[in-house]
Amino acid sequence: MVTGGGKSTGPMPRDAGSRPAAKAACVGPLLVAACLVGCVGGASPPGKPELVWGRQGLSAGRLMKPRAMAVDREDQLYIVDMTGRIQVFTADGQYLRSWRTPESTNGKPTGLSFDRQGNLMVADTHYFRILFYTPQGRLLEDRTIGGKYGFGPGEFTLVTDCVQDSQGNYYVSEYGEYDRIQKFSPERKFLFQWGGHGGRRGQFARPQGLAVDERNRIWVADACNDRIQVFDATGSEARLVAVWGEQGAQPGRLRYPYDLLLDGDNVYVAEFGNHRVQKFTRDGRFVAAWGVQGRRPGQLYQPWALGMDSQRRIHILDTYNHRVQRIRL
Repeated sequence: MVTGGGKSTGPMPRDAGSRPAAKAACVGPLLVAACLVGCVGGASPPGKPELVWGRQGLSAGRLMKPRAMAVDREDQLYIVDMTGRIQVFTADGQYLRSWRTPESTNGKPTGLSFDRQGNLMVADTHYFRILFYTPQGRLLEDRTIGGKYGFGPGEFTLVTDCVQDSQGNYYVSEYGEYDRIQKFSPERKFLFQWGGHGGRRGQFARPQGLAVDERNRIWVADACNDRIQVFDATGSEARLVAVWGEQGAQPGRLRYPYDLLLDGDNVYVAEFGNHRVQKFTRDGRFVAAWGVQGRRPGQLYQPWALGMDSQRRIHILDTYNHRVQRIRL
């Protein structure tokens, strides 16, 4: 259940309920062309990436439509792509190791993040579960959340992401016929859920990316509603505290925000639909944007994910260019 009585910390756009209903699963056009890019290093002047690396392919160290990324405490990048493999790289793109999820025939994972113990949480989307791995790739089978398709408590449709708060609770987002977020205890027991498919405040249309802040509030990249929603879920139910974002291509507007990350007073958002990354204040005021549609270094083609390392460098998963770009914004 969502209660909307809390004071918003961000600007409120027009009532999202007046929009046409978004589709449960929004995807961009299929892109076939590939970009083979080596490393571009050096300084990062305005509009130029600090580093570009990645090549399309199936062999170790190459990428095939990478869909999710997470950065660990040692600044290593974990990336899952359309082959169902998870590859680990240094912050400069050097391949280290890889492994595959147990099954991938039905589809591939779309979310990666780390728990408080440093284990990798994998949103195994089409197998309706969250998998846990050690950084070296050992599956922790006793920690799996879900695994059964359905609409009941603890069941899932298409999972997209998972985050853990400072108290050890887990939050899992999903889309499909029932767009929602479920909360689980540190022992992975179902506690409550909120959301539902739709465009009104507190509802979702593909909640693709999650983040948790220092107050344990849950930030949601509500992709097909072209907005960011923030919830206080620390009690026995979720309370909506902020919502901002409107559809559009102008600076400050959003089109299919697929991921977000928090850094101090700022929020960075990766837009699948606008081929860019935008920087906002936490109350939704536009600060800066980076990227335009294209194949060259400094251009993006439908980015899915963001990661920030200990040096506050932003790594962008440039999905349909089969590569990673690194910037400071």
